[in-house]
Amino acid sequence: MFTRYAIYHTPAPGTPLATFGAHWLGWDSVQGATRAHPDMGGVDMAGITARPRKYGFHGTIKPPFRLAEGTTAQDLSDAFAALCAEAAPVTLEGLVRARLGRFLALVPKGDASTLATLAARAVQELDPFRAPPSEAEMNKRRAARLSPAQEAHLLRWGYPYVLDQFRFHMTLTGPLDDQSAAEVEAALAAPLAALDLAPYQIDGLTLLGEDASGKFHQIHRYTLAG
Repeated sequence: MFTRYAIYHTPAPGTPLATFGAHWLGWDSVQGATRAHPDMGGVDMAGITARPRKYGFHGTIKPPFRLAEGTTAQDLSDAFAALCAEAAPVTLEGLVRARLGRFLALVPKGDASTLATLAARAVQELDPFRAPPSEAEMNKRRAARLSPAQEAHLLRWGYPYVLDQFRFHMTLTGPLDDQSAAEVEAALAAPLAALDLAPYQIDGLTLLGEDASGKFHQIHRYTLAG
């Protein structure tokens, strides 16, 4: 039984990006298994990826949540499947590497408003399945010095970075200092250049569950069929 659930975009299993992401982070959420990090010439791969590893390689659509009282995982899965059956795929101009504060991630190139609309729909339509966060969880989010809009989203949706505050990204590292970030960016240049990231189609969304150790496992990846 899973402790929390999440809606992510994950690359289709077996694709070069999915394989890259699983080895880069060291966790394959499809197989529920660890993967060997690539040799990146002295970069401490285990260290720089420790924070995002347990989630697997993904872009958040609806962040992790516990099930609301009176709902079941099957109820959530059925509602999510219905949403994906109606929603259309999203084609981005591409994905590019970027620094987000102290983190490195892949982010959309160009207009991503259609993806933001899809994410907002998932956040809102699946909200009846979300239990309210605890006060400790709320205070942890507030430590990031939220804006008034983000505080309002935290109160209403349980997470500050949704709707107009949503920024799609596929996390590659934990927090890095400037020197480490430059080293990792250099190490990423070749493997990312080998991937076909432009254009990039988001053709499916994935339901994942968090196990007792905190690692996320893919339950089902639904095709966006609208």
